[in-house]
Amino acid sequence: MEEITITTKFAVFDSTEQLPDEVKYLFEQATEIQKNAHAPYSNFRVGVAIALDNGKIVLGSNQENAAYPSGLCAERVALYQAASNFPESKILKIVITAAPQATGIPVPITPCGSCRQSIAEYEIKQESPIEIYFMGEKGKIYKSESLKNLLPLLFNKKLL
Repeated sequence: MEEITITTKFAVFDSTEQLPDEVKYLFEQATEIQKNAHAPYSNFRVGVAIALDNGKIVLGSNQENAAYPSGLCAERVALYQAASNFPESKILKIVITAAPQATGIPVPITPCGSCRQSIAEYEIKQESPIEIYFMGEKGKIYKSESLKNLLPLLFNKKLL
């Protein structure tokens, strides 16, 4: 038997004040769009802001549906909108905020597995890493230089 070790590395910020102005602005946009989430079942609101290389910012919020799993996570709402409206643009940064309606979450909330795989598809397609920032309603902010930190053994078309 052989064992392998996979390590990941994240930058950790104590507050948005430590972030570059561009990323602070993305967090403001993600927090604002979070209010548009349709989350009557989970009461868990997520907002996403995506910065593209053409200077555009694409926003998304989670959209739940009684006919589960017909809803869609905020990350995929924003990703698919970016790909549909700006198919030639590269994704530079994704900023994710999350908050339940009743209580504050003091820990960073990462993308779910389906969203990680979706982000991986675009990172592979554009052949360049996507910076991902994520936080809860308050507290620390994590930054990943690439989706590969969140999904190191990713599934891709080369495996088909």
